[in-house]
Amino acid sequence: MSDPYQKLLAVFTEQRDALTRFLARRLGNDATAEDLTQEAWLRIASGGAPAIANPRAYLFRIAANLAVDHQRSEARRPLAAGEIDALLDVPDEAPDASAIAASRDELAFLQRALDELPARRRAIFLAARLGAQTHREIAERHGISTRAVEINVQRALEHCARRLEKNLVRRFGPRAPESS
Repeated sequence: MSDPYQKLLAVFTEQRDALTRFLARRLGNDATAEDLTQEAWLRIASGGAPAIANPRAYLFRIAANLAVDHQRSEARRPLAAGEIDALLDVPDEAPDASAIAASRDELAFLQRALDELPARRRAIFLAARLGAQTHREIAERHGISTRAVEINVQRALEHCARRLEKNLVRRFGPRAPESS
């Protein structure tokens, strides 16, 4: 065996793990990196080793070229039937049409329940729940105590809950008694 071949073999043996890590980082796949490391050695061994000024750089250049070739071939490769099935089998997390319709109905019903509230109670409730205002701020604006704000919010919640429950009973019938 020639002296340049022996130098390349020594450098490859010394740099094999580093070369495999280099390829794994580029490709994101340890098994493919291992395969391409072996392919790099086969290319070097079969090429008749010329005198190379920097054998380590030569090895890493061959490995980088193999990685690029591999990525190009993967990009051109048509998907297998199993891969297509896996892509098509992704669950759609968007609600279906009936869930959207039911949610819209509930929202419209809730809006009607809120419209039934006295104007001041509705304003207090909306300020507390949607306006992100403190009870103190609401109390000052309406000239009432914070306790009165709490009572108004509680009564608005109770009214909406009763109306929503009444709507559910109307749509789905009475609830079954809960077992203990």
